[in-house]
Amino acid sequence: MKSKILALSKNEEFKNLLKQKKISNKFVTIFFGTLENKDNKKLNISFVTKKKIGNAVKRNKIKRRLRNIINDAVKKISIKFNYSYLVIAKSTMLNSDYKNIKESLFQDLEKIK
Repeated sequence: MKSKILALSKNEEFKNLLKQKKISNKFVTIFFGTLENKDNKKLNISFVTKKKIGNAVKRNKIKRRLRNIINDAVKKISIKFNYSYLVIAKSTMLNSDYKNIKESLFQDLEKIK
C-alpha cells in the first residue's frame, strides 16, 4: 500500500515552513511546523535538492531515496501528520550508504514527536 504523501505546492507554504522549527543532521535539514488549510489524513512533505549538488540524475536519485525512506518511516514509526515537512538534502547524501542515511533520518523524525 502506498502511503498518502502530498507535496507542498504553494510558495507561501514553503516560506511559512522556513520560518518555523528545524532539525538537521549531516545528510538533511528538516523544517517542520503546522500550516492552515491542511488535510491531517495525508503527510504533507516536500523534498528539495539544490542544483549545486549535481546534475538532474543525481538530484532525482537523492529525492527517490528520501521518498523511499519516508514511506518506510510512515509504516515503522509514528510520524505526526498534523505537521508539514520540508526536507532539504545536503551534498553528503550522494556518496553515503543508504542504511546510514535511513538511520539518521529515522532518529531525527523520532525527535520531532
